Amino acid sequence: MFNNIFNSIITNGSFTGGTLIAATAIALLCGLIIAVTYMVRNKCSQSFAVTLVLLPAIVELVIILVNGNIGAGVAVAGAFSLVRFRSAAGKGQEITGIFLSMAAGLATGMGYVGVAVLFTILICAASLMLNLTHFGQNNDSVRVLHITVPENLDYEGRFDDLFGKYLKTYEYESVKTTNMGSLYKLTLNVTLKDKVSTKEFMDELRTRNGNLDISLQRATQVVDAL
Repeated sequence: MFNNIFNSIITNGSFTGGTLIAATAIALLCGLIIAVTYMVRNKCSQSFAVTLVLLPAIVELVIILVNGNIGAGVAVAGAFSLVRFRSAAGKGQEITGIFLSMAAGLATGMGYVGVAVLFTILICAASLMLNLTHFGQNNDSVRVLHITVPENLDYEGRFDDLFGKYLKTYEYESVKTTNMGSLYKLTLNVTLKDKVSTKEFMDELRTRNGNLDISLQRATQVVDAL
């Protein structure tokens, strides 16, 4: 019974109206599962969500029409080669969603509707689990600290005791002058200790730098554009 899932509903490259409707319905279902899974933990535009839903059905129709017809396959490949995509670079998960939609469309187009549904559910479940467990996410305690000090303040070693009290690690990233050279701006990559009060940390820093500007912000994440 289980092995029947891996059988194709299209035989000898021919299909009926019922076969076409069934394959298209399964392709749309796979696209809907992919789109909903992507939207759980990612910002998604309506246009991209609709694309994920419809793409498997479109690919499925193309594969059904060229199935077993070499001439039609070459013609379709030539037509697709003329298409140019002029859009912003997509993130890694966006590219993954598009390829998954295309894979589901290919499977349904060849009649392997059971394979398409099973593969879509497995990949979407894995994606959802990895997103919900924050797999690969940067440590939330890693921050960037900016401290402004007056030019007459010897900042070297000035804050070391406070850094030892509130930080696990710290590293000077850059030091530059500002305000016509009357001020120094220190930039450090720091890792906060567990359960420390950022307000107390900022208050103690302000007593050392003459109450000038201080900022503590999350580290800028690298955009995963492909």
